[in-house]
Amino acid sequence: MPDTRRHFLQYSAATLSILSLAQAESPWAPAIAGNLERYDGKEFTADLAIIGGGLGGVSAAISALDAGLTVILTEETDWIGGQITSQAVPPDENPWIETHGASRSWLSFRQALRDYYKVNYPLTPEALKNSLLNPGNGSVSRLCCEPRVALSVLTNMLAKYVSSGQLLVMTWHRPHEAESRNDKIESVTVQDQLTKELRVIRAKIFIDATELGDLAELANIEHVVGFESQADTGEALAPSKAQLENQQAFTICFALEHDPTKEHLIEKPAEYAFWRDYVPNLKPAWPGKLLSLTYSNPITLEPRTLGFDPTKPNEAGWWKYRRIIDSANFKQGTYPKSGITLVNWPQNDYLLGNLAGPGVTPASASGHVIRAKQLSLSLVYWLQTEAPRPDGGQGWPGLKLRGDLLGTIDGLAKSPYIRESRRLKTRFTVTTAHVGTEDRRKATEKTTEALKSEPFADSVGIGAYRIDLHPSTGGDNYIDISSLPFQIPLGSLVPVRLKNLIPACKNLGVTHLTNGCYRLHPVEWAIGEAAGSLAAYCHNRKSEIQEVYESSELRADFLKMLDTRGVQRVWKESKPL
Repeated sequence: MPDTRRHFLQYSAATLSILSLAQAESPWAPAIAGNLERYDGKEFTADLAIIGGGLGGVSAAISALDAGLTVILTEETDWIGGQITSQAVPPDENPWIETHGASRSWLSFRQALRDYYKVNYPLTPEALKNSLLNPGNGSVSRLCCEPRVALSVLTNMLAKYVSSGQLLVMTWHRPHEAESRNDKIESVTVQDQLTKELRVIRAKIFIDATELGDLAELANIEHVVGFESQADTGEALAPSKAQLENQQAFTICFALEHDPTKEHLIEKPAEYAFWRDYVPNLKPAWPGKLLSLTYSNPITLEPRTLGFDPTKPNEAGWWKYRRIIDSANFKQGTYPKSGITLVNWPQNDYLLGNLAGPGVTPASASGHVIRAKQLSLSLVYWLQTEAPRPDGGQGWPGLKLRGDLLGTIDGLAKSPYIRESRRLKTRFTVTTAHVGTEDRRKATEKTTEALKSEPFADSVGIGAYRIDLHPSTGGDNYIDISSLPFQIPLGSLVPVRLKNLIPACKNLGVTHLTNGCYRLHPVEWAIGEAAGSLAAYCHNRKSEIQEVYESSELRADFLKMLDTRGVQRVWKESKPL
């Protein structure tokens, strides 16, 4: 294979000042990797390089560090944690999460989140005693927490490795270029987003934990983007021809509280007139304007209206849906009666373009991020000025953006919440035939009580969530269908060609459809843990990832390693979701 050197940026460096609080202080700024093989300010070498600091990247780092590897972890913002921190989305989890259904390390992370509140926050006596504390009591999750708390816990989990010099965390660094030779990545060049300096990272093994699967593009690795065809996947819901530009919407999230004693009107967004009247062009049709309390029921696609009343925060509706602070959990006067809610709704899903794939340039991607921020700000302004109230009036001028909780000045999350990325072509691809309830029913002819997802002998983790796809840039309305508790096959982490690259998040071997259940928080953590463990196993045994996959002896030995870590690889449950 000839030398390959590729250069690509997801969106322009100028966008960073929009996405994040420029010059924000990073907890990793002083970190010097004293025990790494090389550090000279321009070139770094470690056993493992993890490009991308989201949940999958952090989980991969911890599992590799526990196995003794030296690790470099990069992150393009100043916050590690991805969807739970910089993207500001409370965890979406399976219904059994409080007792089982995730690895020991994820359950430990969840407990650490609760412990953080109990040690550092002025909780009520009742909340302190609650072993299942849900700080926000949001209806979407059993653990609706603040992004800053998740950041603190993840930072603490990595601190001892940074202190010892085993780990170097390079925040504010975005992948810029990759060099490969003989089916191996030799180096990845990252750019410091504050100084614009370029730094080279060399490692024996690389993990791609970026939100958009950046290394697939940078290193010219076989990958898929968008909606595959029926011929490609055999999935009944897939189109007859591949739709590379058809991807799930991304979202710019934000946090709100309500102060009825003051007006907190933001400046009218420049694109408000456009978004106020925007009607998504979807099939089946969206029920009307996007800025409305009515939306398409994700499962039935019938119009559905939810209430919005921040003065009654415990009523079911948009306010309680992703609430991250319930004032009832905290001593009186700590928070306004409304508490604080996190807005990740259909109303701020951005449908007008993609951040990766055919025709996407740095300029166009940057433009879409800017417009998505305009959509979110327009939703804020609409809620403040025009949203219907139960008393017949319009608008809630007391709504206040809480960007301070998200580390930004503009009030919005640091980064877009990205649901779909490039996906590596791997030795095995998970389709709806393996995890979809109806496809499994047809294939096995079993009753609901006996239905199970495809059992994988090489399972490296588990997850459970509906196949939940938000409206897409290709004009699809929701695709939300039942799935069965599923496994993560080792083959979905092994590229068809590259010998030293492992995916660690939603860039594994899944389809546009099955991405809908493999993209959630605990599943990403499980993918990352398996990826980091695989990297450690290969490094310590001097094996390549394809050898572990192909050798029954090596594979069985690796799976024992996962069992020892407390990785759950087989489900106790089979109830369809």
